[in-house]
Amino acid sequence: MSCIYSSVSSFSISSKSSFSSRSKFKPRISCSVGGTVAEPKTINATEPLLLDAVRGKEVERPPVWLMRQAGRYMKSYQILCEKHPSFRERSENVDLVVEISLQPWKVFQPDGVILFSDILTPLSGMNIPFDIIKGKGPVIFDPPTTLSDVEKVREFIPEESVPYVGEALTILRKEVNNQAAVLGFVGAPFTLASYVVEGGSSKNFTKIKRLAFAEPKVLHSLLQIFATSMAKYIRYQADHGAQAVQIFDSWATELSPVDFEEFSLPYLKQIVEAVKLTHPDLPLILYASGSGGLLERLPLTGVDVVSLDWTVDMADGRRRLGPNVAIQGNVDPGVLFGSKEFITNRINDTVKKAGKGKHILNLGHGIKVGTPEENVAHFFEVAKGLRY
Repeated sequence: MSCIYSSVSSFSISSKSSFSSRSKFKPRISCSVGGTVAEPKTINATEPLLLDAVRGKEVERPPVWLMRQAGRYMKSYQILCEKHPSFRERSENVDLVVEISLQPWKVFQPDGVILFSDILTPLSGMNIPFDIIKGKGPVIFDPPTTLSDVEKVREFIPEESVPYVGEALTILRKEVNNQAAVLGFVGAPFTLASYVVEGGSSKNFTKIKRLAFAEPKVLHSLLQIFATSMAKYIRYQADHGAQAVQIFDSWATELSPVDFEEFSLPYLKQIVEAVKLTHPDLPLILYASGSGGLLERLPLTGVDVVSLDWTVDMADGRRRLGPNVAIQGNVDPGVLFGSKEFITNRINDTVKKAGKGKHILNLGHGIKVGTPEENVAHFFEVAKGLRY
């Protein structure tokens, strides 16, 4: 295959399949961020490629993982869903969480293995009853609309409410054994508040905006509870094995820049500052879909990595974000419906524009339902054959 060149350095695509040369990925140590994970007997101080890339170390290629890499496009997941049709069961049972999280790891060997869960998982432990219904999505049964409603929302205590998350992360660290980074994730305060106030998914976000602009005190009270709770949740995930955590602020881009600065940015900064006090070396990734209009504001949160969606040109994103923050993304998920040659070309283009180092190759959103599994395999094969 041909070589292409970035503005910073050259890289090439190896003609050998990464799946045929996995022997170079040697087992590595699993070391706990918070000291609570049982260590494997074999000790190797080498850290996963993803962590090295985020920290600006010299790496031979960009690490790669895909949002929603564990999920409905995989035949193995579909079979499991037939036996366990409830999403809540699949995401709240330790054995199922581990099995689903490891499905793409066993097939594709990504550089990041993300916990199979949902950003709404903490809600039950916060006295916000909900369910995730097939064909409809999340449903919040009693959306808070007043200050007295918000006062009933409890601060999240992960070890009491979601012990299965900690158990699953601990097992994943042992299973992956530092051959990839184990990733946790949480929802950002504004996005969580949007789901809760809207009563589920929304197209127009009229309820959350009515609350923001007519009763801002009520919304700020709810956002503060979520900020404190998600900081705790990130620390909990790190203490149980997560080596990096992604914060999803999916709906923050429904806000104008001035409203983002009031209702999202301060709470994201608060989370990052709280986590960095106890876990200064834990990489934090921020993803907000459709963030082109807010891009320069995202690094102000203090995160280590900004994840771009596909509507931002990677070269423009790198330039606008500056050299101090790592970047993730941002191939259009729809590309995976194209030919293998087309997929290869888009990977090349993205990596070339990202330049050398401080880049995690990913999609600009989660894998779409119906994506051919063999195309996902090709994506990983090409990505892992890249060399700077």
